[in-house]
Amino acid sequence: QLQLVESGGGLVQPGGSLRLSCAASGFTLGNSAIGWFRQAPGKEREWVSCISSSGGSTNYADSVKGRFTISRDNAKNTVYLQMNSLKPEDTAVYYCAADIRPVWSGSCSYRDRPYDYWGQGTQVTVSS
Repeated sequence: QLQLVESGGGLVQPGGSLRLSCAASGFTLGNSAIGWFRQAPGKEREWVSCISSSGGSTNYADSVKGRFTISRDNAKNTVYLQMNSLKPEDTAVYYCAADIRPVWSGSCSYRDRPYDYWGQGTQVTVSS
């Protein structure tokens, strides 16, 4: 059974940091492009970041650029999202998603459609 599981969410004060993990089971994450998305209450889901299957390409939404870093550890079958300088507007449920048949190993998408598998999400709350 192919599955993605996010972890690492929680409550943090503004300016703080969290590291989210996205662990895969049932398939090799290293062959997949991975995206992180988030959904705040009352808002549509939005793309946050992605990393290509090769790991050589990473992309970020303007709202998180310079604060968030995506990385992958293929040996652990895990992708990470390091989030620094967190703001209250970062509060959301964060989801990782896998595109298991990327068109090109050097790219990843900001759109929902290429992603085949989604995790259940982890809550991130930024509040004092």
